[in-house]
Amino acid sequence: MPGFEIFGDEERSQVNDVLETGVLFRYGFDGARNGHWKARDFETELARRLGVAHAHLCASGTAALSTAMAACGIGAGDEVIVPPFTFVATIESVLMAGAVPVFAEIDDTLCLSPEGIEAAVTPATRAVIPVHMCGSMARIDEIKALCDRKGLILLEDACQSVGASYRGKALGSFGKAGCFSFDPVKTITCGEGGAVVTDDSDVYVAADAYADHGHDHIGSDRGAEDHLIIGGNYRISELNAAVGLAQLRKLDWILDTQRRNKTAIKTAMQAIDGIAFRQLPDPDGDSATFLTFFMPDLQRTRAAVKALGEVGVDGCFHWFDNNWHYIRKWDHFHTLRASARLAVQTLPNCPDFGSIALPASDALMERAISMQIKLGWTGAQLQQRIDATVSALKGVV
Repeated sequence: MPGFEIFGDEERSQVNDVLETGVLFRYGFDGARNGHWKARDFETELARRLGVAHAHLCASGTAALSTAMAACGIGAGDEVIVPPFTFVATIESVLMAGAVPVFAEIDDTLCLSPEGIEAAVTPATRAVIPVHMCGSMARIDEIKALCDRKGLILLEDACQSVGASYRGKALGSFGKAGCFSFDPVKTITCGEGGAVVTDDSDVYVAADAYADHGHDHIGSDRGAEDHLIIGGNYRISELNAAVGLAQLRKLDWILDTQRRNKTAIKTAMQAIDGIAFRQLPDPDGDSATFLTFFMPDLQRTRAAVKALGEVGVDGCFHWFDNNWHYIRKWDHFHTLRASARLAVQTLPNCPDFGSIALPASDALMERAISMQIKLGWTGAQLQQRIDATVSALKGVV
């Protein structure tokens, strides 16, 4: 899965282009950079790859989420429907915007369900952020139809799903804006980086300005640029963009390798009674970064994780017991523990985040295990992993 598995001469060449010019800043210094615009080239190629009109690179996926929300006009007091299964950055970006995260149930796609979203809508709801978790998609066509019917902004968090699609359309391209992450363990990496994509020219102009202190980026003289809006510093560097540009050009090979490796493991596991697999609304569009399966109950899920570890099958995550990606163990969030008072705490519609009940999500997450699919396995290593996985799981179920 991770792009860092395949660093090579392509990345080194792109980085050397930047170092030879001495221009690490993504804007200006036109004469000194010798025609090298790594961030700009990455944006052009990413937009083309995803079939969208615009792409804007940011410093991280978190920065992309904050930038996208600002560009879409989501702010103080707005309720934003989010899933409980995501990286906490999704929730942090809502809080940092002064908005209110409202949690809805997921389904067996492990993403927000349309039914869960509809049950969570209130008069204060402004937006919905479905997160396409672990390389695959939510029921995004149904979610988009719901948002259109309710007049809600659809903002996709596709940070974990670059290269994935639904019925031939790229994830991240269904809503008003979509967000991606290129951090060290994503499918392709910049080291640190992210992107906002959109077909809406107004959203793009606002994102481009917001991520760079409001600059309008008109002309070649940075000192003469106007400020369109109040913004911050969410810029990516040319060095990070250079790494990502080389990685983006390897995406087809990455996806092909992941899909082949995942298919081999899943095919072998299908013969094991008592195991079910995550629902994929479009199996052909899965980027195959993870193979997620369900054990019969919590006790056997924990036993399976232990058994897999004992036979050397690494990279298996039981998110229910993991404090990274599921709300159950986000103790700092339950009490809104922060370095300063958060705006959401002053709002009359601020929920009690310590008493959120999501029984349908808990029932799924306590039984789910996600196995990371890697790029570097040899044929022998893959077969060894398959044999060890089947043996360990048969001993549990």
